Order: sequence, then structure tokens, then C-alpha cells
Amino acid sequence: MKKELKPMKEVLYIVVHCSATRVSKRWTVEDIDRCHKAKNWAMIGYHWVIYQDGSIHQGRDEKYAGAHVRHYNEHAIGVCYIGGINDKGRNDDTRTPEQKAALWFLLEDLKRSYPKAKIVGHRDFPNVHKDCPCFDCQSEYESLNR
Repeated sequence: MKKELKPMKEVLYIVVHCSATRVSKRWTVEDIDRCHKAKNWAMIGYHWVIYQDGSIHQGRDEKYAGAHVRHYNEHAIGVCYIGGINDKGRNDDTRTPEQKAALWFLLEDLKRSYPKAKIVGHRDFPNVHKDCPCFDCQSEYESLNR
């Protein structure tokens, strides 16, 4: 039984994720959507996805709670960059320069829409035992969180 979409409540977090795919893998919003639906989710859990070329693609509409951080989804916008696993199969910050620029642009824009929201990485939440997004969001985006 697929889960129903819930309305978004006050946005308190903008959460950065990686897709946990190898740096060389081409992965799309449609691929993620298919994967998440296979888990019986209503649709893709992220609101935004950034491809290796820096292009930004919408996933789930921001008016709906995401499916990307258990217990926080109704208060969190999910942003995912494609990558996070290096060619040796290890967790790594694989963001291209284009992805880094696109992430900054998107996060800056989201902060204008949700000024109270804090930018954090998935791994920054309690009881998350993942490296995702494979870099320290809080220090990298400290100036955006002021």
C-alpha cells in the first residue's frame, strides 16, 4: 500500500542528500522516483535533484512533505545531488564544480523562501547512521544559515 502525500508544515530544515550512486552513474529524477515507488512511497522523496552537469530538477512539489529524513519530513525540504560514491565504491564528496555552484544557487534561493530554515546534511540528524551527503553542510553553508 503506497503512502499518501502529506501537506508540508512550517519548513525548519533544508536537507542536503546524495543519491548514494557512483560518480560515473547517470541517475535521474525518474530513476529515483521509480526506486522510491518500489519502496511503496507515493513518489520521489526529494523536492530537488541536481545532476552532475549542474542542472536542477524538481522532484516532489514543495507543498508536500518529503520522504527523506524519518520523523522530520513534514518540516524539511529535501535536496539531493547525484553521486556520493567514488569510483572505488567508497562514500565520498563527488560533487562536480557545476553541482557545487547549483547547490549554492538553489540553497540560497530556498533560504529566501524559508528564511527560518537551517541548511543541514542528512547525517546531521539524530540516529542517522549514514555519511550522506558525504561532506559537512553546516560548515560549507554557514554563511547561508546566518
